[in-house]
Amino acid sequence: MSGQDTGQDYDLREVTEGTVDAATVTDGALMNAFCEAMMVRDLPRMAELRAEITETAGEDAMVDAAATIAAFNAYPRAADATGLPLEDKKAELTVAMRAELGLDALNVAAE
Repeated sequence: MSGQDTGQDYDLREVTEGTVDAATVTDGALMNAFCEAMMVRDLPRMAELRAEITETAGEDAMVDAAATIAAFNAYPRAADATGLPLEDKKAELTVAMRAELGLDALNVAAE
């Protein structure tokens, strides 16, 4: 949806297939590795990658990356925990994207 607002075209295969094109994401492979280490709570790998990101892109980039990962991890959990539904307009606009990512399979509606 952001791409429609900005005119940017996003390749969802970067998400679904785990490929990151360096031309579209600065230090993409490094940032992806950092995200994956955080998601599985691999503390030694996280420390290694924090140092590498700091060396490669600077401390501000490392902090921004960590904050972004934390935010994207927290916001959906807060919405899910409160039962916040997806707005009708967003549901309508994201049908193809949700199907491509297999997100609807994760939706467990309250009965």
